[in-house]
Amino acid sequence: MSALDKKIAQRVQEWLDYADEDLRLARYALTMSSSCPHRLIAFHAQQCAEKYLKAYLVFRRVDFPYTHDIAKLLALCAVHAVWIQELRDAEGLTPFAATARYPGKVEDVTRREALRAVQIAGRVQKVVRKALTEEGMILPKVSENQAKGKA
Repeated sequence: MSALDKKIAQRVQEWLDYADEDLRLARYALTMSSSCPHRLIAFHAQQCAEKYLKAYLVFRRVDFPYTHDIAKLLALCAVHAVWIQELRDAEGLTPFAATARYPGKVEDVTRREALRAVQIAGRVQKVVRKALTEEGMILPKVSENQAKGKA
C-alpha cells in the first residue's frame, strides 16, 4: 500500500470513528429513563449518516462540500455506488442537522422519530461498511457493545 493509500485509509477510519461515536451516543441516550433528549438523539443519528457517507467519499477520493444535506452526499456517492438506493430514506435525517439543535427551528422530536433516526443511521453504517470492505478497505469490526451503545 502506498503512502497516499495509507493516508486515505487513515482519513476514512477517522470519519468512521466519529460517525460510530455519534451513533453510540444516540443509542445510549435512548436508554435514559427520564428527560430523554429525542431531538439530540435525532441530531446524532443524522451526524452518523452524514459522516459515513463522507467517509465513503474520502475513500473514493471525491471532493465534497461540507454540507449536512444527505441527498447531496448520496448523489455524490451514486457516481461510484449502487447501494445508495437502499439509503434514500436517510434523506429524511437532513433537517435534524441544524433544526434539532436550535430553539424555534423544529417541533419536538418524538421518541418514535428518534428511534427511526437511529435505525436509519444504523443501516447507513452497515451498508457503507459493507461497501468499503467489498471495495478493499480493511475495517475493524464494530463490537456488539459498541453497536448497542454500551461502553
